[in-house]
Amino acid sequence: MVVFEKKSKSMEALEKDFLTHLSQYNVMIHKLCRLYRDRVEDREDLFQEIVFQLWKSYPNYKGEAKMSTWMYRIALNTAIASFRKKSTTLNYSAELPDFAEEQQSDELALRQERLFAVLKLLTDSEKALIALYFEELSYHEIAEITGINENYVGVKLNRIKTKIKTLLNK
Repeated sequence: MVVFEKKSKSMEALEKDFLTHLSQYNVMIHKLCRLYRDRVEDREDLFQEIVFQLWKSYPNYKGEAKMSTWMYRIALNTAIASFRKKSTTLNYSAELPDFAEEQQSDELALRQERLFAVLKLLTDSEKALIALYFEELSYHEIAEITGINENYVGVKLNRIKTKIKTLLNK
């Protein structure tokens, strides 16, 4: 049972606010799940775990960081912790991605699948940084979420991009 510190908001208002924020960052959470899990079922489980952790922590959100920063941080920490707990072997099958979007071209689907296979080869910290970069966050925002220096974010991202290019060209 979650103890709510926000006495001024009713449970219904709190739930409504949470669902509004969750819908704003739903796509980001799904992308993280895709980075950390291969199978559709495992992605769904991770998504549920992230949503649970966000809901559990939501009453304690104080507004000191932007909502997006706070949600990214919890989602990434949950994904990384869950990835470490679950000792799965990575499966680089030819399974096509399960996108919620309309039909995509076969070429685009294959390119995306190849990119995700390469991204899964990255370390946990590299995955976290590149996921935030793909969300088009500024270096400043990425630094806030990850807790590392803004300049170091730029250095790390350049190294990760080089690594990805190398892996894609193999």
